[in-house]
Amino acid sequence: MQSDPLSMKKRPFFLRWAWREIRQGQLWLVTLALSLIIACVFALSALVSRVEGIIVSQGRSALAADMVLQSSQVVDLKRLSTNNVTTSQQTSFGTMAFSDNGMQLVSVKAVDAKFPLRGDLRLQAADKSVQHHVKPGELWLSERLFSLLDVNVGDTLMLGDGELTISGRILEDPELSFNPFSQMPAVLINNQDITAIGGVQEGSRLSYRYYFSGSDSALADIRKQFSLTPSQRWLTENDAGRSGDFIERARQYLSLTLVLVVLMASATLVLTCQHYASTRITSVAMMKSLGASRRFLWLWLLQQIAVVFSVAIGVGLLLGIWLEWLLRYPLQQLLPDELPSIGFAPLVISLLLALFISLPALGIPLSRLVNASAMNTVQATQVSTAKFSPIWLLLIFPVLAAVAWIGTNLFVWLTLLGMVVLLVLLALVGIAAIALLKKVKFGSAYALALSRVNRSKAKTATQLAALTCSLMLLAVIGLLRNELLADWKNTLPADAPNVFAINIAPEQQQAYLDYLDVNQLARSDGYPVTRGRLVAINEQRFYSTEDESLNDVLVETSSNSNLERDPALRRELNFTWAETLPSHNDVIAGKWGDSSGVSVESGIAKRLNINLGDKLAFTVGGLEFNATVNSVRDVEWRNMKPNFYFIFTPDVLQSFPATWLVSFRINDQQSDLLNTLASNYPTVSVLDLRMMATRIQGLLTQVSWSLTVLAGLGVLSGLLLIMTLLRLSISERQTEIQLYRTLGASRKRIAATLWCEYGIIALLSGIIAAIGAEFVVGLLVVKGFELPFTLHPLMWISLPVLAIGLVYLVSRSQIKKLLLPLR
Repeated sequence: MQSDPLSMKKRPFFLRWAWREIRQGQLWLVTLALSLIIACVFALSALVSRVEGIIVSQGRSALAADMVLQSSQVVDLKRLSTNNVTTSQQTSFGTMAFSDNGMQLVSVKAVDAKFPLRGDLRLQAADKSVQHHVKPGELWLSERLFSLLDVNVGDTLMLGDGELTISGRILEDPELSFNPFSQMPAVLINNQDITAIGGVQEGSRLSYRYYFSGSDSALADIRKQFSLTPSQRWLTENDAGRSGDFIERARQYLSLTLVLVVLMASATLVLTCQHYASTRITSVAMMKSLGASRRFLWLWLLQQIAVVFSVAIGVGLLLGIWLEWLLRYPLQQLLPDELPSIGFAPLVISLLLALFISLPALGIPLSRLVNASAMNTVQATQVSTAKFSPIWLLLIFPVLAAVAWIGTNLFVWLTLLGMVVLLVLLALVGIAAIALLKKVKFGSAYALALSRVNRSKAKTATQLAALTCSLMLLAVIGLLRNELLADWKNTLPADAPNVFAINIAPEQQQAYLDYLDVNQLARSDGYPVTRGRLVAINEQRFYSTEDESLNDVLVETSSNSNLERDPALRRELNFTWAETLPSHNDVIAGKWGDSSGVSVESGIAKRLNINLGDKLAFTVGGLEFNATVNSVRDVEWRNMKPNFYFIFTPDVLQSFPATWLVSFRINDQQSDLLNTLASNYPTVSVLDLRMMATRIQGLLTQVSWSLTVLAGLGVLSGLLLIMTLLRLSISERQTEIQLYRTLGASRKRIAATLWCEYGIIALLSGIIAAIGAEFVVGLLVVKGFELPFTLHPLMWISLPVLAIGLVYLVSRSQIKKLLLPLR
């Protein structure tokens, strides 16, 4: 059997050769690009896996179970098959609590000894010990009740018709709600004590919660067995409140940035692979002239690629582990001590994605390299490849990887599609701009540079498009980060209200506000509040007014014949009236009037198809009245300010009885003022949300740090791509520069021509990238993140300057090498 003249016994030599190619040759850029892809995908996949696990865990902890059935009627769990499922029950109602020194309306939660099934209930007894379950005969009070009722642990408290001894304080309740309109100071008792305090009587308004904990399949079986009535609904961890909006936006940003980082790293990989193949044509031709077969050449190249992959996997995984820790580090205070395991999914995803991207990136140029003719040792020729070569089928792999990885994330797909279309348009604009520049006279070096640019339009368009794309992606990543952080900062500024005072009697309202003003506490306007229901739109009724006990209403939308439940209609809503609309609400349609009108929040208006001029019917205390929609408002529910679905003109609602609401800000040094308010106005419910506001502020700061780290990674990926583009572009000019030098061109003339050429490309790239980035960010902000958009004039200056600076820094050393004296 004939063997190759270069014996395969020389493998150690080829391995050393491959290692030298990584350290000193062209393969180090290939290795770096692969390492970056593996690191980014591993880090973000691991982080997303952990965060999703934590979100599910914390969501279920907030429910105190894996799944909850909320009902206004008693449910017999015995008729359900609850095998392998743990259950618990809660009954809640409002009643009066009396001490020797005061009285207070409280929210009683009667639970069994198994509550909670998830999360941590922390109850502090008199001896400072901490308990986690409520036993029969025990009474636990929220901290605020001790000052409102002037009681201590061990005192006797009359709750309803019975007396119980105070067992201690509620330190932490996983179910704690922060709804300022319905929250009352909470007390915890055991279910067995309901009868003793007379909590359940004829006509009592009770609410029931049934808790389930078990496997997902067992919980699904429970839901199949149970048919919901209009007054019942299931609660899961997916029923997140508005406070989670910024987390969802952060996850969208993480997903988009990861895709853009991988896209830039992939472009770097493709360019470096093509350049590596072009620099090895002579070596391959020489081997072929010595008799090397294609099989030998493939084995030789695959050994090098195997070494590259081995190094890239090691470096990429180490970098990925460090990067995942770096992204997670700012969130350590918010994450549980025992983090969810990431499993093998991030490892498999990162390696498969890198493999699928590298198959065409390496396979296509290496196939062309192996097909190089032995004549290239004498004269360089173009490597020909069949027009429809099967090697091009390798492009299917990255497409399949993108489909599997991005999946149904329409947000990312539309972004990528829009950027491709925009990039083509901007490349055409760039070519047109270069043609226009020919009309400008600016010296011989400038003219020679333009002549060089116009002579190779395809290559110039490629360079311009690639550099523009890199700069545009950098700008998109940075601007989106700034837009999100600005939105969060505006949503919950440092001076946001952190205390709500509700149930202020009309005769106390002015004195209460005067006390806040005298003590210079920043406050909102005072709002009268009464509770009612929306019962009809344009005479289309949602439920019969004869059955006012119905707690869940069915809405038939005009766009769908199926009956759908809307959360805002399953309960009484808080109505208010005002001479003018709140300054923190933006009117997006219509105009506020002075009589018979109502302003509607945009979200509920969209869900219920409420339009300007519609006639709405409401009930308050069994009395029905009408109002005409005169405006639609955008409401930011996360800003800790009083907000309402419906705001009426005074003539519509002011005849109904109401209490008043105000929010204000207090710092830690002003806690005595809060105690004084509670003492002077014992019937006013004060909700101190300082701990929650501080936690949200901390969360925003920490998540913003993670976004900054990821944005920095995106910048590094973009800079690597730009550096690769410029290095390859300049290295391709070596032969041309040597020809100029041979023909007698001076170093000064050549340097001036090169700087003009790359300066023109850099300036055009910066300007076009600024246009593209402004357009892309505008679409993403408005359509993707649903935020207001503003122009970024500073970017229009900084991006061209950045492009020119990068071109100068990267090209300086390369051009110096090209201008060395000929030998």
